[in-house]
Amino acid sequence: MTAPRDDEPRPRWDGRLVPPALAAWAAALVALALGWGPGALLTVLALVAVVLGGRRLLGARRAGGAAPRWAAGLLAAGISAAAVGGLATVAAHQVAGHPLRAAASAGSAATLEVVLTDDPAPLRTTGLGGPRVVVRAELVAASAAGARWRGDGSVVLLAPAAGWTGLLPGQHATASGTLGPSTRGDLTVAVLRTRGPPRDVGPPPGVQVAAGVLRAGLRDASRAVLGEEPAALLPGLVVGDTSAVGADLDRDFRTAGLTHLLAVSGSNVAFVLGAVLLLARAVRLGPRTVAVLALLALVGFVVLARPSPSVLRAGAMGVVAILALALGRSRSVLPALAATVVALLLVDPALAVDAGFALSVLATGALVLLAPAVVTALRRRGVPPGIAEALAVPLAAHVVTAPVVAGLSGEVSLVAVLANLLAAPVVAPATVLGVLASVLAPWWTGGAHAAVWLAGPEVSWLVWVAHRCAAVPGATLSWPGGVTGGLLLAGLVLLGLVALRWRRVRLLSLAVVVGLLLVLVPTRVVPVGWPPPGWAFVVCDVGQGDGLVLATGEPGRAVLLDAGPDGSAIDGCLSRLGVRSFALVVLSHLHADHVDGLAGALRGRPAGAVAIGPVHEPVGALAQVTGRARRAGAAVVGLAPGTTLRWPALQLDVLGPLHPRTHVDPDDGTEVNDTSLVLRATTPLGRILLPGDAEASSQEELLASGADLGADVLKVPHHGSRSSLPAFVTAAHARLALVSVGKGNSYGHPNPAMMGLLAGTGALVRRTDQSGDLAVVPGAGGGAAVVARGDPRPDPRTGR
Repeated sequence: MTAPRDDEPRPRWDGRLVPPALAAWAAALVALALGWGPGALLTVLALVAVVLGGRRLLGARRAGGAAPRWAAGLLAAGISAAAVGGLATVAAHQVAGHPLRAAASAGSAATLEVVLTDDPAPLRTTGLGGPRVVVRAELVAASAAGARWRGDGSVVLLAPAAGWTGLLPGQHATASGTLGPSTRGDLTVAVLRTRGPPRDVGPPPGVQVAAGVLRAGLRDASRAVLGEEPAALLPGLVVGDTSAVGADLDRDFRTAGLTHLLAVSGSNVAFVLGAVLLLARAVRLGPRTVAVLALLALVGFVVLARPSPSVLRAGAMGVVAILALALGRSRSVLPALAATVVALLLVDPALAVDAGFALSVLATGALVLLAPAVVTALRRRGVPPGIAEALAVPLAAHVVTAPVVAGLSGEVSLVAVLANLLAAPVVAPATVLGVLASVLAPWWTGGAHAAVWLAGPEVSWLVWVAHRCAAVPGATLSWPGGVTGGLLLAGLVLLGLVALRWRRVRLLSLAVVVGLLLVLVPTRVVPVGWPPPGWAFVVCDVGQGDGLVLATGEPGRAVLLDAGPDGSAIDGCLSRLGVRSFALVVLSHLHADHVDGLAGALRGRPAGAVAIGPVHEPVGALAQVTGRARRAGAAVVGLAPGTTLRWPALQLDVLGPLHPRTHVDPDDGTEVNDTSLVLRATTPLGRILLPGDAEASSQEELLASGADLGADVLKVPHHGSRSSLPAFVTAAHARLALVSVGKGNSYGHPNPAMMGLLAGTGALVRRTDQSGDLAVVPGAGGGAAVVARGDPRPDPRTGR
């Protein structure tokens, strides 16, 4: 980016194409979000604008006078709105009348023949069963509700990862399952939930095979050279391949405001083309040669990243970004951006409701409009060239994209600016080196490994930044979601940018920030009184899942029972408690809400071993656990009833499961829950019954066996669900009943009747969704008491 000299006059941007671009976007948005009826009405109004503007221009030309500026603007805006709005209206009408739509509303069984349009993407969920993927496809033919027809239309498939992972865009496949209506605001006709592998799979197109070979080479080279998380991140950073990115890293990138790095955007294209242009300039190639090389690099990158709509969009935005970098504050850049927006909407009107499209346009606009002004301001304040540009680009991009991110997520990242500033210097070199590794991998493995090795420090730095920024207490602020929240933040951002032009406002803002830091740091970052002295047992607030910590009597060393669904959540809880190592990690059973946080728990904490129960389903979760334990240097061992383990201040007795099934359906939540280890912990503060997610069958066997279930503290089974036997939960005669449950969970946990039953026994009931982390500590009159940390994790759906 070429920053102007301080004495240069401020250029006037050529914004004549901006209103047509906004009009086209608005027309498509109305048709897709409100329906084809309002879309048709707006298209008619746009045609009226075309007539009015055209007549005024024609009249002025015949009279030999100058036409008013508004006439040309009205004509251009009307033409673009009518063209894009008309296409979007026709598409919305076709979707509304699609025969598959009615079958989806009725929840009919169906068989679909489809062509994949993108790589199957992992579905981030803590639900039951094995891993699943989201498959986006175009419909070829369908049979449902006793009818069969051929036709087109966009569909989404929710499918098991087995069999679907590895399919390439352009491949034909057949799937059977249950239809459901689409909740997406785009042109998706229906959603098919299938439980089986694809059938009648066709060969992929040659260009996709080539892309697959290059992408696989990058993945293989990354795994051979880098650690688990950096190896998973590099393909995501380079070509948007997030198939290996774990849930923990994905969440931390989202919390830190870095999730845009995991999607192919215009910046990826700009980095690659920028490297080509710099190399060409270094060897003094002619402009025509440079243009050809840049075009070849652009086509090659699009092939590598998959020629899907999102990548083509990124390519177009990348060209605009390179134009901005090459021409600085040239008047021609803004018209190029506006024209690109109109052209992309004409090709694919569904982009109007695509969040990625909005983010790409806003980020490119920030590079074109806002970043040069930030560079100038920083240069005037003595920031050296190069550093000013490195600071300006991520800052400008974050400021303009924050409203869209807030509307989508229902939260505002308070660490995003810092995280992006820390990440900015390494993104470009890591991207270019990753592309180089992809190109070299099929022919020269050593060269690919060398390129990945050079990219290793950069991606490791990004992992570190994401984890550390996400671990800051209060890293995100709850915010109204949807359009309202996005517009509200956009208004505040605009107001702030205008207000900060005055020195007094800047000084007042600085004083407010300092005041907030003085208040929030002592209360949020370093909470007073936590951890409480003498704690023996802590129920970590990990959301909808279990993460339980038992003190061993050895400073900094504990036993962990389950790791919850979120590595950052359990990592934060353990850090607050000062846990530096584990005598043992026990996983009660292999559901995601108990094991997915294992990587976060083991981050920087050695473990003596990782213990699991006698049943090893789901097998995918078992493979994940064994892999993470192996990388942490911990052995995986089994626990069975009758086992007793001792430490200075802790004894663990394994009570169940007494008669585990030899075969368990991994998709049957109850069967897997009944394989839970049931433990009894003996501590200086009394006994604690830890039944995991054991349900009625396992509980009944324990009751019938005459096992001693008496305890001072009960960790309520299965997050307080109604699946427990009243006789089991009352058999403990516990004075404290602690419920590990997530706020706003979709399961209805905890069950009100179960909470009433426990309260009726005289037990003091406390819940993590209401009180945050819960610690069992010495009571004032002896025995055990419970202390709540407060500040429970927010509802992930609302951010509150």
